[in-house]
Amino acid sequence: MSTLNQIADEYLQLRRALGHKMNHAARILPRFIAYLEAIGAETVTVEAALTWAQSSPRDPAPASRAQRMAVICGFARYLAVIDPRTQIPPPGLLPYPRRRRIPFIYSLDHIAALMAEARKLRPAFRAATYETLIGLLGTTGMRVGEAIRLDAEDFNLAEGVLVVRMSKFGKSREVLLDPSTVAVLAAYAKRRGEIQPCPKTASFFRSARATPLLYCDVRSTFCHLVASAGISATPPMVPHIHDLRHSFAVRTLVNWYREGKDVQGYLPRLSTYLGHCDPHATYWYLSAAPELLGQAVGRLEAIEEGGA
Repeated sequence: MSTLNQIADEYLQLRRALGHKMNHAARILPRFIAYLEAIGAETVTVEAALTWAQSSPRDPAPASRAQRMAVICGFARYLAVIDPRTQIPPPGLLPYPRRRRIPFIYSLDHIAALMAEARKLRPAFRAATYETLIGLLGTTGMRVGEAIRLDAEDFNLAEGVLVVRMSKFGKSREVLLDPSTVAVLAAYAKRRGEIQPCPKTASFFRSARATPLLYCDVRSTFCHLVASAGISATPPMVPHIHDLRHSFAVRTLVNWYREGKDVQGYLPRLSTYLGHCDPHATYWYLSAAPELLGQAVGRLEAIEEGGA
């Protein structure tokens, strides 16, 4: 292994220890380092970084070029501490404006329709798994990855709490469950124990083969359920499984506005519940649905009129 490859491995290990997944960087850095070695460069230079980021034949899209440059910049900052000859590419060298995908907001009727379609899946245990999983995502706003990584021991059904361990940014949190959700999860756990008394995994949600659910399978199954439920959206909006999380957040905020609650004061609670680093990440949901904006504007107008 070359010196640069070894340093890159140490860099990736450090970032992962800080809670970053680094999957994209783990694919990019070895290819960039191979390029540096091919041209005889002993460290990162701005010229080499710019040339490689723009010339990679794998994906010439502007967004991909900008992502490759961002990975190189992160590594270069780490490498510069070890090798002062390192040149750190300046910010904005390959700019690309990032735009959030417009989320599709599922109504409660949509979620009920998805769960109804899930009940039609076969075998019956697979149907129960997806119906319960969709219900949990819709009522808690959990990330899909968090839900399918849950172990049976992460649920304290007696107290109505589940524990999300080492999620995004390496954070863990407790999620309080509604009694109706607890009842459904308990029923699923009972049925799972009867069908799979000797499982191959400790996972709470399991496949019909008693193995952990894979994200790619969950996503493709969910797309099938969306289509069979007749749920559609106006392009460029496309219903995604992650939009169940957006929908939960928007629904929660709308209800708070309707109930006249101090949304500003309550927002940190929602931020903690969703596992955001800080409330600023949760503010984005204020613009995720026209109804929510309407509620916010109405509250602001009432406050201004009262203070006039």
